[in-house]
Amino acid sequence: MPNYNIDAKPQTTYDAIVIGSGISGGWAAKELCEKGLKTLVLERGRIVEHVKDYPTMNLDPWDMEHRGALTPEQRQKHYKNGRAGFVSEETEHFFANDQENPYTEEKPFLWVRAHQMGGRSLLWGKQTYRFSDLDFEANAKDGHGVDWPIRYKDIEPWYTYVEKFAGISGEALGLPQLPDSHFLPPMELNCVEKHVKSRIEKDFPGRHLIIGRVAHLTEPLNGRGQCQFRNRCSRGCPFGAYFSSNAVTLPAAQATGNLTIRPYSIVQSISYSEDQGKATGVRIIDAETNEDIEFNAKIIFVNASALSSTQILMNSTSNRFPNGLGNDSGELGHNLMDHTYR
Repeated sequence: MPNYNIDAKPQTTYDAIVIGSGISGGWAAKELCEKGLKTLVLERGRIVEHVKDYPTMNLDPWDMEHRGALTPEQRQKHYKNGRAGFVSEETEHFFANDQENPYTEEKPFLWVRAHQMGGRSLLWGKQTYRFSDLDFEANAKDGHGVDWPIRYKDIEPWYTYVEKFAGISGEALGLPQLPDSHFLPPMELNCVEKHVKSRIEKDFPGRHLIIGRVAHLTEPLNGRGQCQFRNRCSRGCPFGAYFSSNAVTLPAAQATGNLTIRPYSIVQSISYSEDQGKATGVRIIDAETNEDIEFNAKIIFVNASALSSTQILMNSTSNRFPNGLGNDSGELGHNLMDHTYR
């Protein structure tokens, strides 16, 4: 079993705390640990070990009791996310139980949740594109909304930094609306796609059909294997060919010896010191014992996804912030965007 220091001698003070272990939480843990900070990652769900905890990764449909379909009982467990058709016998263990974690929909909304180490990094579609100058300048040119305070040139080096480590395959084409990334070799279009591409470019000059730019390795990188084109990504990749916290960033953090992951830790709120004028800790509920515990750190990263991070901040009230941590504007809880299927 990888050493995530789960069973280490209990302590409540760290250099840094990261809430959530999905794509952004895993990356935060990697960066903090590599800078020498003793880092605690709080995960509300279970540990999912790379390879070991991908139970359906090599199963064929006839190897599964229900040939990949959900049973009536499983459909009830996933009565919301099941509407997207993405939950199956092959993947349902990676999705939060909708019955145990209900939410109200005033309008149809699929809140995809994955309560485990790695979070939704085990479920994402791996499509990976850069914003361009056109995106950053759109509000200013169109005359609505608020202009972005940064431009593409400001974050271009960070795009490259991430892409070199994550591994993005694609083709460099020099398109102004879709800046080139730091690419691994592209996957090949199939024969039908090549035919469609040629017709589009013949009949619609200036239009392009391109291969997707994806976080799938087309050649080995940093000990990870390349994509085997099995079309079983959603079950967990034993080759580590697609980017996930479990296969990439958390192992890098673990290799430093500075990482501790605490599973079954539901974050209730963030502690704020009136005297110091800053956040000083994180209060959790242990999902196994119902015990209330507080952990302290000088640095706190909130990476629990758009809605859960907002919930944590709204729960974090104090005399200074009666409406939620940092919420002087009253905007906390408004204008949110989350990844969804509808």
